[in-house]
Amino acid sequence: MLVGTDRPFLLASGVAALTDGRPATEGDASPYHGLDSPRGGSENLALEFVDRGVHTVCLRFAPTVHGTGDHGFIAALAAIARQKGVSGYPGDGTNRWAAVHRVDAARLVALGLEKAPSGARLHAIAEDGVPTREIAEAIGRAFDLPVTSIAPDDVQDHFGWIGTFFAMDLTATSTATRELLGWTPNGPTLIEDLNAGAYSAR
Repeated sequence: MLVGTDRPFLLASGVAALTDGRPATEGDASPYHGLDSPRGGSENLALEFVDRGVHTVCLRFAPTVHGTGDHGFIAALAAIARQKGVSGYPGDGTNRWAAVHRVDAARLVALGLEKAPSGARLHAIAEDGVPTREIAEAIGRAFDLPVTSIAPDDVQDHFGWIGTFFAMDLTATSTATRELLGWTPNGPTLIEDLNAGAYSAR
């Protein structure tokens, strides 16, 4: 048991649906409470243990933690593009995804465990927001595929389970995290990774 030990407990979460229409910051509390809410209200539940002697740190990851060997969202989008023969983006492609390279994210995890104060919310965000059209264009270049808009009504059918997320504007900043821990992301950007072939292995 961690209660009363002041030992660190790092909770991994994300930045989805924290705000409406602006980039999420570390100061934005999760709106989710209770087991029936998204992620089971885990962030707020974990923070309740701060007063019970648990050194809780909440680490929110960008929707894409990218890099060679990644099996997450960008890998899924690349697989869909290869399957469909076209790299699509939702609507006009102006909605954005925050991003971070996996090495930068790993460094932040280590810093969070070592230096973050109890109750801190940290953002593993290197790029505040990459337009989904630019993501689709980079995937298209990587696999020599045409790039096209997918009408909003067709997004779910085209992308399947990931369509809901790809159509969201999931932007966030990490200014407070960088100031608190001296964390400076220096890995490749998402587009640089895609252009360099990080997702091109078939």
